[in-house]
Amino acid sequence: MDDIDGSSSAARSAQQSNLNLKRKPVKFLARIAGLFSVGSQAEQLDTNINFVDSKPDPNNELGNLLRLSVEDVSIPKADIVAVQDTITKNELFETFKDTALTRLPVYENTLDSPLGFVHFKDFILKSNSNDDVGPFLVKNILRTLLFVPPSMSLGVLLAKMQAERTHMALVIDEYGGVDGLVTIEDLIEQVVGDIEDEHDEENQKDWLLEKPGQYLATAKTSLRDFKEETGLDLTNEASIDTEEIGTFGGLVFILAGRVPVRGEIVPHPQGMEFEIVEADPRRVKKLRLRLPDAIKAAVTDILKLIFFRIVIILM
Repeated sequence: MDDIDGSSSAARSAQQSNLNLKRKPVKFLARIAGLFSVGSQAEQLDTNINFVDSKPDPNNELGNLLRLSVEDVSIPKADIVAVQDTITKNELFETFKDTALTRLPVYENTLDSPLGFVHFKDFILKSNSNDDVGPFLVKNILRTLLFVPPSMSLGVLLAKMQAERTHMALVIDEYGGVDGLVTIEDLIEQVVGDIEDEHDEENQKDWLLEKPGQYLATAKTSLRDFKEETGLDLTNEASIDTEEIGTFGGLVFILAGRVPVRGEIVPHPQGMEFEIVEADPRRVKKLRLRLPDAIKAAVTDILKLIFFRIVIILM
């Protein structure tokens, strides 16, 4: 019952935020636009821009704040890194260290019952405090989360985040469940492009060539980007609907007809195969693509190994 009440409260909060902000003129966009305008153009901006009625310039990245909605940039629920309210101090520290994140949503029982988020700075201050007595409770250092609907425009959310001085929001669907997560960095990147910090890896790619004919890739690897760089079209089959899928993960799901398990081999109509390297019951996370020549080479290597073992036994 608590889960239902928590989800319903989050949904009402998201819906109310959307209704209130749609009617308010937002001045924050004008101030951002001034940073990217030349000469007197910034002075000519109407500071009473309304996000609902304005028509964005498609050639201006600033128009992304008007044109796109929260669901266009949010992190899917399956990719959200969050912690339960029963987490210990050591476990929380390890989570911060392993993920390199500074903010983590905190939930009770399930992610659909969010309580708030914990900031790494607050955690460190609490851990080093002389007043830190008794068992560690993450609830004592929680900050308030924003709850927003997926249809809210990015500009409205950016203004709301600035007004409430928070950098994280959970996206709530119509049933009160968590649908995704969005940070202020996600919004700013729509204006200024990708922001790289000290934790971002240089030239990070979603796939790598392990050896000739064999690739290790994440499930979110874009089929189009992979084709452009390698020349391999993995959707050039009548049985594969290119409008339904756009990633490696989506492709293996279609080919298998379900979420394949770790270690499973999923054959491709063109003679290649996917090996599931990492997965959970809900999704594939990492996989290995072998082209036909690589498959033959792998089989040959296995046969050679078997042959040499037989020879050793017979000697």
